[in-house]
Formats: sequence, structure tokens, C-alpha cells
Amino acid sequence: MKASELREIPVEELETKLKDLKEELFNLRFQLAINQLENPARIKAVKKDIARVSTVLREIELAESEE
Repeated sequence: MKASELREIPVEELETKLKDLKEELFNLRFQLAINQLENPARIKAVKKDIARVSTVLREIELAESEE
């Protein structure tokens, strides 16, 4: 998912997406701990998606505070 795509999504959906990604990361870490994780690279991808969504939310927050 690209940051440019995320900028087109409403804030409410971004917050929901961030929550879902954090839950997915928790589940992936749990699977890693009990040796049931099939794709370890997915953890890195989810972390990057979390960072992208957080960045876009922060950009929106800063843009609203300037107005």
C-alpha cells in the first residue's frame, strides 16, 4: 500500500486500518513465538504499513492545525 493511496482515504478508515494492522502484528508476533509463523517477512511488511498509516494520519493532523 502506497502513501499516496492512503492520503485519499478518510481519517476514520485510516484509524480503523491502523487498529487492524496493530492487531495483525500482535497475532504475527504470537505465531512467531509459538513457531507457527509461515511467512516471517510479513512482520516487516505490516510494520511498514503501520508506519505509513501513522505518517499520513500525522500529516493530516498537522495540516488541520495550520488552518
